[in-house]
Amino acid sequence: MALRVVVVGATGVFGSRVARRLAHDRRFSLVLAGRRLAPLEALRAELGDERVEIASLDMGRSDAPALLGRLRPQLVIHTAGPFQGQDYRVAEACLAVGSDYVDLADGRDFVCGMTRLDARARRAGRLLVSGASSVPALSAAVVDALAPRFGRLDRIEHAINPGNRTPRGDATVASILGYCGRPIRVWREGRWQHAHGWMDGRRQSFPFGRRRVGVCEVPDLELFPGRYPGVDTVLFRAGLELPLLQAGTWCAAVLVRLGLIRDLAAWAPALRRFSERFIRFGTDIGGMVVELSGADHENRPLRLRWWLAADAGDGPQVPVTPAVVLAQELAEGRIDARGAMPCMGLLVLERIEAGFAGYALRTGIERLG
Repeated sequence: MALRVVVVGATGVFGSRVARRLAHDRRFSLVLAGRRLAPLEALRAELGDERVEIASLDMGRSDAPALLGRLRPQLVIHTAGPFQGQDYRVAEACLAVGSDYVDLADGRDFVCGMTRLDARARRAGRLLVSGASSVPALSAAVVDALAPRFGRLDRIEHAINPGNRTPRGDATVASILGYCGRPIRVWREGRWQHAHGWMDGRRQSFPFGRRRVGVCEVPDLELFPGRYPGVDTVLFRAGLELPLLQAGTWCAAVLVRLGLIRDLAAWAPALRRFSERFIRFGTDIGGMVVELSGADHENRPLRLRWWLAADAGDGPQVPVTPAVVLAQELAEGRIDARGAMPCMGLLVLERIEAGFAGYALRTGIERLG
């Protein structure tokens, strides 16, 4: 029997990609949900799958759990960000209607806080998974795959830099602007310290060249020090391809840090439109790196870099792939975990990378130094 999946936020940058990848797959019975019917109808027509259903669903309404229950979901994939500042009403609604839940969140507090629903999820026999995206699902899978090569793992530093032509939505821009210039708690040199969003930058090597990146707030900063005991530094950075936009974001971070701007995220729609004036510049090439440093089992220095290069505008396929793969694993009965948790340890790197097939996504591992 096909797994009945409701995609919340189905017409967004990421939700529409999830929908395209689940459509025409006989393992799924797909319901596209969003606030407005017209975009949903257009997406269904584009998909050309007569089995796809659509539903108007606003999870901000008080009767949202009842409306969700009428859709009879077995799995809800929540793609409607930004998740920073959101509560857990969608996950709680899933518990109420007897559905599993997966989201693409990258908000540190949101992803780490999902465990507060763990006891309820276990009692209900349900699985609630947060962060089935580039972080922490993919990043943790990379570290899990490479960590056995180390006798001692000291540092984990990873970074993402999308191509300038990569589609961006208001939610994505708001999530970035939300921590620009604000203090970020990081595990560095064996103790908790503070960095500031989009600052503490450096030039990072990617498969396609070097780009500037700055510290960003992600769940990994909180989760990895506990998951990988002995690691003395965990840092995540992100950046923009165009130096002009990267510098502009850094300047905005400075203004926030100085207290001259209070809520930069409120400007997300305007700043997103401004950035699109430069869309014809740059490329559609982006990437991700995860660098591990320490010593091998013979106590010799060891540095490894896992890399991903995205071409042809396929960068947005990276953050949706873990959620798609997790849905496939659930449909095939390969996951028996229950409870509420960040997306770590549920998917192995090999399985996620297999989900990149058919897209202009390449990965590799290299030894540094």
